[in-house]
Amino acid sequence: MAERIITLCYRKIIDATSPRPWDKLVFEDTYGELRLQAQVFNTDGRFRTYAELLHQVPGAGQLPFLVSAVVRGYLPQLNGLIPDIVDNLGRHFLKFSRFQFEIINSDLRDRSRHQVAINFYSDALCWHDTIGTLLLVSEAAAVSESGEWLTHLVPVQPYLSVYSIQQPPAP
Repeated sequence: MAERIITLCYRKIIDATSPRPWDKLVFEDTYGELRLQAQVFNTDGRFRTYAELLHQVPGAGQLPFLVSAVVRGYLPQLNGLIPDIVDNLGRHFLKFSRFQFEIINSDLRDRSRHQVAINFYSDALCWHDTIGTLLLVSEAAAVSESGEWLTHLVPVQPYLSVYSIQQPPAP
């Protein structure tokens, strides 16, 4: 069977109950930045929620882009590795080079209702096989000097998906 090149997407949801320190920092700073940026679109304070702003105020769709600047500041702390995703040996290995930030829900007066997501897109992976609920993958260019593929077994889990697949051309 020919190997396929895939990209994985991991959707990390962050809200008031997120326990990890990195998540808490992102939560607090995205909430503060949203409240700050929302003032431009909500000058009279008439709207309380992000959904109301989106539906009632032209241009409010820019808010995720404007707030994402805060997230960019925290990404270097991840050292280029997608958080939360480990191989079957418990090692972080899945590299990312791009992300997409979104605001799921927020209330400008109630911090506990703030919820955001960061979609991390992996670098290209070679998908060799599926073993039970594990994907056998390797970095697209990870061949050792002996010609062996250096692989990882990745558990299929919630919020992790094959984002794209590319079949190599037939010889």
